[in-house]
Amino acid sequence: MKKIFTLVALSLAATLSAHAQSGNQDFTVEKLNQLNQLHDVNVSPQGDSIIYGLKKNASDNHLYQQDLKTGKVSQLTNHKKGESNVVWADDGQSVYFLSARTGSSQIWQKALNENKAKQISDFPVDVNAFKLSKNGQLFSLSFTVKPGCDDLACTVAAKKTDKEKKYNIRAYDQLMVRHWDVWATDYKEHLFVGHLSKDGQLKNVKDIMPNWQSDFAGMGQVTIHPNATSLAFSAKDSSSKAAAKNHAWTTNFDIFEVAISTGQTAFNLKNITENNKAWDANPVYSSNGRFLAYKAMKTPGYEADKFTLQLRDNRTGKTRAVASTWDRSINSLAFSPDNKSLYVVAQDVGQKSIFSITPEFDEVRKIYNVGSNGDITSYGNKIYFTRHTLNSPKDIFTIDDLGDQLKQLTAINKDKLAGVKFADYKQFNFKGWNDEIVHGYWLKPANFQEGKQYPIAFLVHGGPQGSFGNMFHYRWNAQLWAAQGYGVVMVDFHGSTGYGQEFTHSISRDWGGKPLEDLQKGLEFIVKDQPWLDRENACALGASYGGYMMNWIAGNWPTGFKCLINHAGLYDMPSFYQSTEELWFPEYDMGGPSWGKESGNAKGKVSIDYSKFNPAAYVNNWQTPMLVIQGELDYRVPYAQSLGAFTTLQRKGIDSRLVMFPDEDHHIRKPDNLVVWYDEVFKWLEKYTKK
Repeated sequence: MKKIFTLVALSLAATLSAHAQSGNQDFTVEKLNQLNQLHDVNVSPQGDSIIYGLKKNASDNHLYQQDLKTGKVSQLTNHKKGESNVVWADDGQSVYFLSARTGSSQIWQKALNENKAKQISDFPVDVNAFKLSKNGQLFSLSFTVKPGCDDLACTVAAKKTDKEKKYNIRAYDQLMVRHWDVWATDYKEHLFVGHLSKDGQLKNVKDIMPNWQSDFAGMGQVTIHPNATSLAFSAKDSSSKAAAKNHAWTTNFDIFEVAISTGQTAFNLKNITENNKAWDANPVYSSNGRFLAYKAMKTPGYEADKFTLQLRDNRTGKTRAVASTWDRSINSLAFSPDNKSLYVVAQDVGQKSIFSITPEFDEVRKIYNVGSNGDITSYGNKIYFTRHTLNSPKDIFTIDDLGDQLKQLTAINKDKLAGVKFADYKQFNFKGWNDEIVHGYWLKPANFQEGKQYPIAFLVHGGPQGSFGNMFHYRWNAQLWAAQGYGVVMVDFHGSTGYGQEFTHSISRDWGGKPLEDLQKGLEFIVKDQPWLDRENACALGASYGGYMMNWIAGNWPTGFKCLINHAGLYDMPSFYQSTEELWFPEYDMGGPSWGKESGNAKGKVSIDYSKFNPAAYVNNWQTPMLVIQGELDYRVPYAQSLGAFTTLQRKGIDSRLVMFPDEDHHIRKPDNLVVWYDEVFKWLEKYTKK
């Protein structure tokens, strides 16, 4: 049955995009920016309708309700201020959401049969996010506050004092001093709880971690017991400065649990994963309160370790690993309605697939394996989820728990994509390093004609423990290169995710070894297998580790390509270590700190990787023209890395161009900037390839 189902699913996937395949319009970055985007997909407690947010543009971001029996869609909100963080009331008659309708981000409630929403919170500080207990009485909320403050008024006063200061400095006593694109401030995101008053208002909230020195892991990492008697969340312990001193070089997130009662003023946080010094995340209570599930890694300091399902029986207090021999890393998890199994999403051979795990038997069963799936919710024997693929953006689907009766519920971009011609794509595999099987994807040019050859855009993913799989990417969308007339090739080299933990782990301490060999063998294989690809007319491009690989290719495969495009690529490994923020990443993957000190994570080996796999050490071989792009707010790969590469290129007389985005970080997120980014990339490719 599963073989038949897979064929049916693939056939449906092709049918769903048939309107695009038969069109004649090119897909452009402007069209990408204009696509409607889904968020906050939730099935009603009664299972009769689904609510979702639909962001059409910056000023049109509203909620829609779809009747699951009739398919009828109605718009629930239309205020000029949009909505987010949507939660159903347990009776299914109203929803709660965040909106800035009165000038700050507050919680609102809207009955489905009423036109107007009512504001139920009016705090002096923005509500960042919230969750609601099943009984509708307990809220967990996150605020950005001054640690040590007793209430929100204290934070307001502290901000007023800061604003009145006549000097402007940043001073730190310990790492981390900055993260992603922001410098650390004296204000941190803390978790609060509060109960509704008799008049349905949320007035009094208490910080359950008032003295913690850093943020918790976010509202997505919070779960409330169905009886509203406790909650659990994930965070790195920062209950004191001493506890927070190693945050820059440890991955030790833990699960904390706290009992909650009405009128409570003090909270006793219990670290329930204290014995595990690796990463614990995503706690979820079962709907009957019997179990607490979460995911956990085993290896301290290793952010790409396998996440294994953990299950605590709240009656006995015992916790055990579930299906621990299953060689996939869990992304997200949710209990089934009967609490006898869990639905999880995990990367799997180029897809993000849905699985069912039954703890009683340690049984893992694949439910759906086409495209990139997520946002799972369920009712009865039906699973609701979102999916996107290389030729279709995100929509809502449903399937039964046996993996049958797949049905698409929304087509939110049908009109916007009418007439757009998307490229055909296919997954392939070949023998890579050590003759081990490596997978990848190719896309034909959107204007493909039999008998012609086409230039190659060779995309290299970042991570490095990542994947360019079957997904509709909003920054590196393969269809955009295909629309420009390029054959697109993407290889999930050794180190990629979704092919087993040994495959993922194989890149650590070998950044320039196995991956380069896989890329070389993959390109050699695919041009023979697909003769429409013009091997002598190819450019390579990548970001982050993909950008590192462009610098590495420049010195170690210098005649491989007509041109290179390097976005936020690592150039000089020792200086990268000294200026990045998450030190656990290079310390594990490179074998320790850059000065060669032994690291416990490196199993006693002295690190030589910073010199062995340093692109800057091979610049004497550089000869390939390179476009270098960077966001100035990038603190993961600081922009000096791009300056170093560009300086080398210029000093050696190699044709090169540097493009800086002052208001972007590691990624190009702003739509107008993205248009410029693609324009620069396409012009560089056009300069060195013949169509």
